[in-house]
Amino acid sequence: MTGRFAAFGASVLFSVSGIAQAYAQDATAAAKLDVELNALAPSQKGCMMTFVAENNLQTPINKISFELAFFNDKNAVDRITVLDFRDLPQGKKRVRQFDMPNVKCETVTRILINDTPVCDGPAAGECMKGLVTRSQISVPFEG
Repeated sequence: MTGRFAAFGASVLFSVSGIAQAYAQDATAAAKLDVELNALAPSQKGCMMTFVAENNLQTPINKISFELAFFNDKNAVDRITVLDFRDLPQGKKRVRQFDMPNVKCETVTRILINDTPVCDGPAAGECMKGLVTRSQISVPFEG
């Protein structure tokens, strides 16, 4: 009888262990940094760019910046700039706007996040590793 209970106990232990591992993998898989290009609008300076960012990584981001490459209608890199998104609390959405001087919105055909030169909070490389980009407009936004 004791052997049966021991076998049953071991099987329960392995089942719980498997569930815990699956949960940990799901949590890691869900750890991402969502950045959306939401709008481009002409402004007096040039082009107002609106982004929506949500930090779903395992830790808050105290400060983050993105190096963006802007492509023109000839599919050539028109300029590269670094935008400071400031802090991104864990699990919160933040809207960030940047007025890009001397940029005509209609000539921007694609935007690429080239790097995250500053990512204070998560472990090294986690911001780029967890990056997921999307665009709500016709201009592609890649990461």
